[in-house]
Amino acid sequence: MRVAEIITAAVLCAIGFALTAESWSLGSGWGKAGPEAGFFPFWLGVLLSLTAITLFVQATLSRDRGKPFLEREQLVRVAKVAIPTVAAVALIQVIGLYFATALYLTGYMRWIGRHSWSLVLAVGLGTPLLTFALFEIWFLTPMRKGPIEIWLGF
Repeated sequence: MRVAEIITAAVLCAIGFALTAESWSLGSGWGKAGPEAGFFPFWLGVLLSLTAITLFVQATLSRDRGKPFLEREQLVRVAKVAIPTVAAVALIQVIGLYFATALYLTGYMRWIGRHSWSLVLAVGLGTPLLTFALFEIWFLTPMRKGPIEIWLGF
């Protein structure tokens, strides 16, 4: 397990450094009008890097070397989350953000959460509708559309 923790910490640290560097180039300070474009991502990258360095130190100092990183049951649980999430992200490109979100939420809540159909439908349909209203109507920010939204005139 120690090797997996060290690799994970190293990858997270690299991501944090990259985020910090990119944010620095955007301007990570406080301007006359408030925070510059890279202010929040910069500090997020700093926190991610510091956390990753802490995890790296803990993993290298740990004496626990016998436990496996993932047992079969844990791997199945991770796959139940990862596979639908990857599928939903891929579906966004094909059917658009709102319908992919509706499919993901309804499928996930019913399959993993075993919630009632009334709650599944309320959340699975309500969330994309609320998100649509928030971004498309109130903020006037277009999100990825699929053929159904285009057919409906959005």
